Amino acid sequence: MMEQNFAIAAEWVFLALIATVISIRLGISVALIEIAVGVVGGNAMHIEITSWVNFLAGFGAVVLTFLAGAEINPDSLKDNMKESLAIGFFSFLLPFLAGMAFAYYGFGWSINASKIAGIALSTTSVAVVYAVMVETGLASSRLGQGILAACFVTDLGTVLALGLLFTGFSMKVVWFTGIMIVAVLLISPIAARVFKWYGGRVSEPEIKFIFLVLLALAYLAVISGSEAVLPAYIIGMAMARFFLQYKETLHKMRAIVFAVFTPFYFIKAGALVSVSALYTMSGAIMIFLIIKVAAKFIGVLPVTRFFRYDSRTGIYTTLLMSTGLTFGSISALYGLANNHIDANQYSVLIAAVILSAVIPTVIAQKWFFPLWAERENYVENEEKLVERGAEHGN
Repeated sequence: MMEQNFAIAAEWVFLALIATVISIRLGISVALIEIAVGVVGGNAMHIEITSWVNFLAGFGAVVLTFLAGAEINPDSLKDNMKESLAIGFFSFLLPFLAGMAFAYYGFGWSINASKIAGIALSTTSVAVVYAVMVETGLASSRLGQGILAACFVTDLGTVLALGLLFTGFSMKVVWFTGIMIVAVLLISPIAARVFKWYGGRVSEPEIKFIFLVLLALAYLAVISGSEAVLPAYIIGMAMARFFLQYKETLHKMRAIVFAVFTPFYFIKAGALVSVSALYTMSGAIMIFLIIKVAAKFIGVLPVTRFFRYDSRTGIYTTLLMSTGLTFGSISALYGLANNHIDANQYSVLIAAVILSAVIPTVIAQKWFFPLWAERENYVENEEKLVERGAEHGN
């Protein structure tokens, strides 16, 4: 049994390494290449998705979401609050209404199946967007932080819609909300003591403390009927000001999660895509994908113009808000597990959601990356080359 686990792990890490090399060669986000490699792994190599693979993938999404919240500058978030709320709200509302209406009137799905379609298509992907922001150097910029905050607003709308339309709100949700309020208030003072007393050691007790908090809250979220990634983002935002003085710890966590956990998350997403389903149901998949992206453009692009984004930056923002992965997959899986949709409808939705993580992001990176960010990255790289030259006495 143990040797089988090592063999499965070797396959996944091999695919992760291949994806990393390809992404460096092509200059495309490693997250997108990992999804593409996952499609090959799932359909040609038939890689096994075991329970421990599911756990590593799930924890990768949790830590990635936490980092997306923790790296937001609180002052920048305050300055961008109005536009993040507006972009996030319309990014949720228009695709939700358009997806639901087309599934009901266009494809003749049942009302509950149509609601699931609308919810699944309304999402964004904090994980994909954060990975792209880190790799392009936009994570700490005003634009990057505004987009990440808007992604959270959109996904919060998705969670609320799923709760209001299907799962309802039990006492467990009330208890969990109370625990989250206490956690938000106490996490930074407790972390300050842990970091002061035990920080700076090779065994990295600070990182283990953060992982413990995330795992405990993920457990409470799941048993209360919510999603594990939701408290991670809230706790990340609550600790954002605290981490302004511990940037090195965040960078260490980022290195750990990108090297160990997120390859399992993104490769698994690709492995769930059935090539045969893509072929036989390609028409429906592409229609849903077009509806999602078109609705995002109708809802988000005018808002970016209202807040005086230049044309290129507005389209870039809209394309990144068109991504979807975690919450879209969760919504589709919920619909399948509760018999609101059948296996074919699930395949169509899951393929449209995963394609939305890849196609809009590639287009955004290749053709609409903001020119001012390109210039800033160029200057920064030039300064690094000068510093390295000086260090080597050139």
